[in-house]
Amino acid sequence: MNKQLLKKIFILFFIIISFDSNTQEKELFDLIITDDNATPELLPERIIFTQKIFWGENGILRKTGIAPLNLENREKELKLRRSMLKTHQILGYFTLGAMVAQGFIGGALYNATGDRYNSLYKTHKNMSKVVNAGYFTGAALSLFSPPPLVNKKTKGFSSIKAHRFLSNIHFSAMVITNMVSDSNKKAHKAAAYTAFASYATAVIVFKF
Repeated sequence: MNKQLLKKIFILFFIIISFDSNTQEKELFDLIITDDNATPELLPERIIFTQKIFWGENGILRKTGIAPLNLENREKELKLRRSMLKTHQILGYFTLGAMVAQGFIGGALYNATGDRYNSLYKTHKNMSKVVNAGYFTGAALSLFSPPPLVNKKTKGFSSIKAHRFLSNIHFSAMVITNMVSDSNKKAHKAAAYTAFASYATAVIVFKF
Protein backbone atom coordinates (compact mmCIF):
# COMPACT_ATOMS: atom_id res chain seq x y z
CA MET A 1 0.00 0.00 0.00
CA ASN A 2 1.40 3.44 -0.97
CA LYS A 3 1.07 5.39 2.26
CA GLN A 4 1.96 8.71 0.63
CA LEU A 5 -0.76 8.22 -2.01
CA LEU A 6 -3.29 7.25 0.66
CA LYS A 7 -2.38 10.35 2.68
CA LYS A 8 -2.88 12.61 -0.36
CA ILE A 9 -6.25 11.03 -1.11
CA PHE A 10 -7.47 11.63 2.43
CA ILE A 11 -6.26 15.26 2.37
CA LEU A 12 -8.07 15.85 -0.94
CA PHE A 13 -11.16 14.08 0.39
CA PHE A 14 -11.48 16.27 3.48
CA ILE A 15 -10.84 19.45 1.46
CA ILE A 16 -13.75 18.52 -0.81
CA ILE A 17 -16.22 17.71 1.97
CA SER A 18 -15.40 20.89 3.88
CA PHE A 19 -16.03 23.10 0.84
CA ASP A 20 -19.33 25.01 0.73
CA SER A 21 -21.15 22.84 3.28
CA ASN A 22 -24.00 25.36 3.49
CA THR A 23 -25.09 24.54 -0.05
CA GLN A 24 -25.38 20.86 0.77
CA GLU A 25 -27.18 21.39 4.04
CA LYS A 26 -29.76 23.76 2.53
CA GLU A 27 -31.65 21.13 0.56
CA LEU A 28 -31.39 18.59 3.35
CA PHE A 29 -32.73 20.91 6.05
CA ASP A 30 -35.23 22.80 3.87
CA LEU A 31 -37.53 19.86 4.52
CA ILE A 32 -38.01 20.95 8.14
CA ILE A 33 -39.00 24.51 7.29
CA THR A 34 -42.58 25.58 6.75
CA ASP A 35 -44.27 28.76 5.54
CA ASP A 36 -44.67 31.18 8.45
CA ASN A 37 -47.83 32.61 6.90
CA ALA A 38 -49.56 29.24 6.59
CA THR A 39 -51.37 27.27 9.24
CA PRO A 40 -48.86 24.56 10.12
CA GLU A 41 -49.84 20.92 10.02
CA LEU A 42 -48.27 18.90 12.79
CA LEU A 43 -47.34 16.05 10.44
CA PRO A 44 -46.72 15.97 6.69
CA GLU A 45 -49.03 14.01 4.39
CA ARG A 46 -46.19 11.74 3.30
CA ILE A 47 -44.15 9.97 6.01
CA ILE A 48 -41.72 7.14 5.34
CA PHE A 49 -42.49 3.84 7.02
CA THR A 50 -39.58 3.89 9.47
CA GLN A 51 -40.59 7.34 10.72
CA LYS A 52 -44.27 6.44 10.89
CA ILE A 53 -43.56 3.55 13.28
CA PHE A 54 -42.32 5.95 15.97
CA TRP A 55 -43.45 9.45 14.99
CA GLY A 56 -46.70 8.90 13.07
CA GLU A 57 -50.06 9.94 14.48
CA ASN A 58 -50.48 6.43 15.88
CA GLY A 59 -46.77 5.78 16.32
CA ILE A 60 -45.19 4.11 19.33
CA LEU A 61 -44.01 7.39 20.86
CA ARG A 62 -47.52 8.86 20.52
CA LYS A 63 -49.35 5.84 21.91
CA THR A 64 -47.04 5.51 24.90
CA GLY A 65 -47.30 9.19 25.73
CA ILE A 66 -43.54 9.72 25.47
CA ALA A 67 -44.00 12.30 22.71
CA PRO A 68 -47.63 13.45 22.44
CA LEU A 69 -48.51 15.04 19.11
CA ASN A 70 -48.71 18.77 19.76
CA LEU A 71 -47.04 21.93 18.48
CA GLU A 72 -44.63 22.25 21.38
CA ASN A 73 -43.35 18.69 20.93
CA ARG A 74 -43.15 19.05 17.16
CA GLU A 75 -40.87 22.06 17.59
CA LYS A 76 -38.61 19.94 19.78
CA GLU A 77 -38.77 17.10 17.27
CA LEU A 78 -37.66 19.38 14.44
CA LYS A 79 -34.61 20.40 16.48
CA LEU A 80 -33.91 16.73 17.13
CA ARG A 81 -34.34 16.01 13.42
CA ARG A 82 -31.79 18.66 12.53
CA SER A 83 -29.28 17.22 15.01
CA MET A 84 -29.85 13.66 13.77
CA LEU A 85 -29.46 14.65 10.11
CA LYS A 86 -26.36 16.69 10.86
CA THR A 87 -24.83 13.69 12.63
CA HIS A 88 -25.93 11.51 9.71
CA GLN A 89 -24.07 13.86 7.39
CA ILE A 90 -20.86 13.84 9.44
CA LEU A 91 -20.96 10.06 9.81
CA GLY A 92 -21.41 9.82 6.05
CA TYR A 93 -18.09 11.58 5.47
CA PHE A 94 -16.38 9.45 8.11
CA THR A 95 -17.79 6.25 6.59
CA LEU A 96 -16.72 7.23 3.09
CA GLY A 97 -13.18 7.82 4.33
CA ALA A 98 -13.21 4.42 6.05
CA MET A 99 -14.45 2.83 2.80
CA VAL A 100 -11.52 4.37 0.91
CA ALA A 101 -9.08 2.91 3.44
CA GLN A 102 -10.86 -0.44 3.28
CA GLY A 103 -10.52 -0.41 -0.49
CA PHE A 104 -6.75 -0.08 -0.23
CA ILE A 105 -6.57 -2.80 2.40
CA GLY A 106 -8.81 -5.13 0.38
CA GLY A 107 -6.81 -4.55 -2.80
CA ALA A 108 -3.57 -5.39 -1.01
CA LEU A 109 -5.20 -8.43 0.60
CA TYR A 110 -6.01 -10.08 -2.73
CA ASN A 111 -2.32 -10.05 -3.69
CA ALA A 112 -0.86 -10.96 -0.30
CA THR A 113 0.41 -14.30 0.94
CA GLY A 114 1.66 -15.85 4.17
CA ASP A 115 2.08 -13.65 7.24
CA ARG A 116 1.30 -10.50 5.28
CA TYR A 117 -2.04 -12.00 4.23
CA ASN A 118 -2.90 -12.91 7.83
CA SER A 119 -2.01 -9.43 9.04
CA LEU A 120 -3.97 -7.69 6.29
CA TYR A 121 -6.94 -10.02 6.75
CA LYS A 122 -7.15 -9.10 10.43
CA THR A 123 -6.90 -5.38 9.56
CA HIS A 124 -9.54 -5.84 6.86
CA LYS A 125 -11.93 -7.46 9.34
CA ASN A 126 -11.40 -4.74 11.93
CA MET A 127 -11.91 -2.00 9.34
CA SER A 128 -15.12 -3.66 8.18
CA LYS A 129 -16.48 -3.24 11.71
CA VAL A 130 -15.66 0.46 11.55
CA VAL A 131 -17.33 0.82 8.15
CA ASN A 132 -20.43 -1.10 9.26
CA ALA A 133 -20.75 0.86 12.48
CA GLY A 134 -20.50 4.18 10.69
CA TYR A 135 -22.72 3.18 7.79
CA PHE A 136 -25.61 1.56 9.64
CA THR A 137 -25.60 4.13 12.46
CA GLY A 138 -25.80 6.89 9.87
CA ALA A 139 -28.60 5.08 8.04
CA ALA A 140 -30.58 4.66 11.26
CA LEU A 141 -30.24 8.36 12.09
CA SER A 142 -31.78 9.24 8.74
CA LEU A 143 -34.47 6.56 8.65
CA PHE A 144 -35.73 7.05 12.21
CA SER A 145 -35.45 10.82 12.54
CA PRO A 146 -38.68 12.72 13.26
CA PRO A 147 -40.55 13.68 10.07
CA PRO A 148 -40.41 17.24 8.71
CA LEU A 149 -43.37 19.58 8.83
CA VAL A 150 -43.56 19.57 5.06
CA ASN A 151 -42.47 16.73 2.79
CA LYS A 152 -42.87 18.25 -0.65
CA LYS A 153 -42.91 16.10 -3.76
CA THR A 154 -40.71 17.92 -6.24
CA LYS A 155 -40.86 17.57 -10.02
CA GLY A 156 -37.88 16.59 -12.13
CA PHE A 157 -34.37 15.76 -11.02
CA SER A 158 -32.96 16.92 -7.69
CA SER A 159 -30.00 15.98 -5.55
CA ILE A 160 -32.42 14.74 -2.87
CA LYS A 161 -34.03 12.30 -5.34
CA ALA A 162 -30.64 11.10 -6.58
CA HIS A 163 -29.42 10.69 -3.00
CA ARG A 164 -32.46 8.59 -2.08
CA PHE A 165 -32.24 6.46 -5.23
CA LEU A 166 -28.57 5.74 -4.64
CA SER A 167 -29.25 4.97 -0.97
CA ASN A 168 -31.40 2.01 -2.05
CA ILE A 169 -28.46 0.69 -4.07
CA HIS A 170 -25.70 1.12 -1.50
CA PHE A 171 -27.87 -0.13 1.37
CA SER A 172 -28.63 -3.37 -0.52
CA ALA A 173 -24.99 -3.70 -1.55
CA MET A 174 -23.81 -3.23 2.05
CA VAL A 175 -26.15 -5.96 3.27
CA ILE A 176 -24.94 -8.35 0.54
CA THR A 177 -21.30 -7.46 1.23
CA ASN A 178 -21.70 -8.61 4.83
CA MET A 179 -23.76 -11.68 3.97
CA VAL A 180 -21.19 -13.15 1.56
CA SER A 181 -18.01 -11.87 3.19
CA ASP A 182 -16.77 -15.36 4.08
CA SER A 183 -18.70 -17.54 1.65
CA ASN A 184 -18.16 -15.95 -1.77
CA LYS A 185 -15.13 -13.72 -2.30
CA LYS A 186 -16.08 -12.79 -5.86
CA ALA A 187 -19.59 -11.70 -4.86
CA HIS A 188 -18.19 -9.96 -1.78
CA LYS A 189 -15.78 -7.93 -3.90
CA ALA A 190 -18.46 -6.99 -6.45
CA ALA A 191 -20.93 -5.96 -3.75
CA ALA A 192 -18.28 -3.97 -1.89
CA TYR A 193 -17.31 -2.03 -5.04
CA THR A 194 -20.99 -1.40 -5.79
CA ALA A 195 -21.57 -0.15 -2.25
CA PHE A 196 -18.58 2.18 -2.41
CA ALA A 197 -19.34 3.53 -5.89
CA SER A 198 -23.01 4.25 -5.15
CA TYR A 199 -22.24 5.62 -1.68
CA ALA A 200 -19.51 7.95 -2.96
CA THR A 201 -21.77 9.10 -5.79
CA ALA A 202 -24.58 9.78 -3.31
CA VAL A 203 -22.26 11.99 -1.27
CA ILE A 204 -20.97 13.80 -4.37
CA VAL A 205 -24.38 14.53 -5.97
CA PHE A 206 -25.70 15.75 -2.64
CA LYS A 207 -22.63 17.91 -2.10
CA PHE A 208 -22.65 19.59 -5.50
